[in-house]
Amino acid sequence: MIEAAIHGFLLALGLILPLGVQNIFIFNQGAGHAKFRNSLPAVVTASICDTLLILLSVLGVSLFLFHVVWLKTLLLIAGACFLVYMGYVTWKSKPNPEGGETLSAGKQIGFALSVSLLNPHAIMDTVGVIGTSSLLYSGTEKQLFALSCILVSWLWFIGLAITGRMLGKVDKTGNLLVLLNKASALVMWVMAIVMAKQLL
Repeated sequence: MIEAAIHGFLLALGLILPLGVQNIFIFNQGAGHAKFRNSLPAVVTASICDTLLILLSVLGVSLFLFHVVWLKTLLLIAGACFLVYMGYVTWKSKPNPEGGETLSAGKQIGFALSVSLLNPHAIMDTVGVIGTSSLLYSGTEKQLFALSCILVSWLWFIGLAITGRMLGKVDKTGNLLVLLNKASALVMWVMAIVMAKQLL
């Protein structure tokens, strides 16, 4: 049973580590707010979305849904369009060096939902890797595997927002955050192009 939990933990950690739109968004929210708690809407929403995707993958539901061709196409189109928009908003945003709400709680939730659920690569990782790996287990072992994956998501997003907040405190001028936003926007636009190419 411990082996299943360790497997889930390491697997989820490996999937969540790479720089992606979701990670960038959570980090930026942590960095741009005066207090960590102000970034909690983004953190909690992203964590809940990951929890939902992991549960659907382990139960096998999302694997079925992702094989529906029109749904995959719709997801790619929506994801690419949203990344273009999100990149524009991120490029234009000017963080307040003294801290301040870069996005309201409602906008944080909306953006977090979008970068979590309109990201085909994240869904493919969750379905293809976590969903497939969960087939190795059954009963309690499968539950522990899933819980370990979910725990990684929650701890990672909380840690990412805290790290962003620490950077926000160090960067009194806000110049580093502006550069980070520009780099983040470029990453989002590149990912949008990659998604669009998959449609051709």
